[in-house]
Amino acid sequence: MQRQWNLVIRVACTYIGTVIGAGFATGQEILQFFTVYGKYSLIGIIICTLLFGWLGVRMMLIGARLEAKSYQELNHFLFGKRLGSWMSHLVSIMLCGVTMAMLAGAGALFEEQLQLSFYLGLFLTAMITFWVVSKGMSGILSINTLVVPLMFLLVVTIGWSVWFSGEIGLLLEQAPKRSMPHWLLSAISYVAFNLVLSQAVLVPLGASISDESTIRWGGWLGALGLGTTLLISNGAMLLKLEQVIHTDIPMGWMMTELGEAIRLLFLLVIWGEIITTLIGDVFGLTNRLDQSLAIRREWVIAILLFSGSLLSFIGFANLVRYLYPLFGYSGLFLICFLFLRPLPK
Repeated sequence: MQRQWNLVIRVACTYIGTVIGAGFATGQEILQFFTVYGKYSLIGIIICTLLFGWLGVRMMLIGARLEAKSYQELNHFLFGKRLGSWMSHLVSIMLCGVTMAMLAGAGALFEEQLQLSFYLGLFLTAMITFWVVSKGMSGILSINTLVVPLMFLLVVTIGWSVWFSGEIGLLLEQAPKRSMPHWLLSAISYVAFNLVLSQAVLVPLGASISDESTIRWGGWLGALGLGTTLLISNGAMLLKLEQVIHTDIPMGWMMTELGEAIRLLFLLVIWGEIITTLIGDVFGLTNRLDQSLAIRREWVIAILLFSGSLLSFIGFANLVRYLYPLFGYSGLFLICFLFLRPLPK
């Protein structure tokens, strides 16, 4: 029983770590999809949590029952072979785009928050990613189990400080800064965007676990962790919206109020979360390309990271602002079929 619960926690941490990347952990993603909608963002996050639980579990169960090695098998099952192949190509393009965003986020973190070289952040992140992806699924489970609990602890620290600031009631009074697209559409597209990318890890993760009860518990626990983290981070930014709306790393800016040591620890965790999502994206792309390229796996990983590094100079905030919503609307197609398609026997 204890071993099963250990696996449940590892699944939950991997789910959370796959979703919480540069955009989420730095606050930029939460700001663009939720916080700018003021008090309505709180309702949007509750809806997101339920969708993350229901759809994430279904995705892992499909992976388990199909014994899928990559997201290609999921898309063939949901859409049929021809349309599924096109969807797999779209997912591959999206994973490449987020790989660029993760590498850009790492560079921005080193440059903006640590006053170090952008290229140093890029290089270190790429090297760690290469090493972990080479280890396979066991490496992904281990690094997420290490990083995610620390991330959750630090986010709760922010929530604790906001709670004692005596301004919690203002959350329900915060007027929206943006009206288009509608806050509900923005929330649903956020789930769609993250699930369409998370399939790169969740599908083979489900296939690697034989017990469906473990998948269900791990998926819902992960969704609850995501929802809690979203609520706390969003609430803190709502109270400081005028100050953080123009920053690349809003959560890093807010941590300055808790002291330099806490700020540096939080930046380290943000970097860890950037790496966990980057690892998931590169892992999924590598599994997909392994099926069609006759070259060594290590070379595939190296080519992906090198290409992503070259294109990361577009800028982190620009990638999140323009690329992520586009990917979210594309992912709506996926979650519709996840709702409608019965689970395989």
